[in-house]
Amino acid sequence: MPEPISEPISAPISEPTGVIHDIGYRHYEGARLGRGHATAALTLHSLRGIFGLGRTARSKIIPFALLAVMLLPAVVSIAIMALAKEEGMRYTEYAVIMQAVLAIFLASQSPYAVAPDLRFRVLPLYLSRPVTIWDYIGAKLAAMTTAMFLLLAAPLTVLYIGEMVIDLPGDAHTAEYLTAMAGAACYALLLACLGVAIASFTPRRGLGVASVIAFYLLASAVSTVLFATLESMGDDTAAAWAWLINPFFLVDAAVHVGLFGAAPTAGVVYPSDGGTLVAGAIIIVLIALSLTALIARYRKAASR
Repeated sequence: MPEPISEPISAPISEPTGVIHDIGYRHYEGARLGRGHATAALTLHSLRGIFGLGRTARSKIIPFALLAVMLLPAVVSIAIMALAKEEGMRYTEYAVIMQAVLAIFLASQSPYAVAPDLRFRVLPLYLSRPVTIWDYIGAKLAAMTTAMFLLLAAPLTVLYIGEMVIDLPGDAHTAEYLTAMAGAACYALLLACLGVAIASFTPRRGLGVASVIAFYLLASAVSTVLFATLESMGDDTAAAWAWLINPFFLVDAAVHVGLFGAAPTAGVVYPSDGGTLVAGAIIIVLIALSLTALIARYRKAASR
């Protein structure tokens, strides 16, 4: 007998295992704020990062410790004015006296402004938006300049307020305070341009710190040694030019002495035959060279 034909057994229908969720993608209908807002946001973000705001507690130690050190001479000077009824530190000498602290702050914080973006190669992400290379560099320089200005302007302002509260005999040194604030702006711009430009050539923060501090130590040492050597040889005119190798004496000569007619820092004699004009020209050249180096560096980094 022929065997009965068995019908094929159909496989059981399984329940669906995947589910499509509506995760709420929506079109942006707000205002397009453009390049200016993006650049301002990047500037604020960089400035907060320089002072460690929005970062770990360890990142806040160095900037705020250096700020406290910068305020210390102003507080001591106010105490001397209150107890001895004598004038305290000169406003225009503050930056020169505290130049080591300013240099340490510049060396420690300027690499943060540029090194992480270079190290992790996120620069193309910034430039994929309306932000240009000029906007990016401008934001970083604006942040570093503002940070350096705040670091120097804070103790100057505290010192001025203390003088006004104590009310020493004679007129308040308002003109000298305003001169020092103008110098602080020039210090901040020059140092920020130099620091960011030097730090941008390495993606490693440690190397950036070492490079910036080495530049300051070299300029300071060469200026001091050259001045001492020329003075010992009896060439006082050439020795006066040696001070202009140091960026801090450079600004003091160009802004405080040359532009506003203030007295130079104690113990320093600047060239009398157009030395202040030369100092101002050197400042402009250094800023221009720093900007040129930054543009070349970031064009190369953006093309990778």
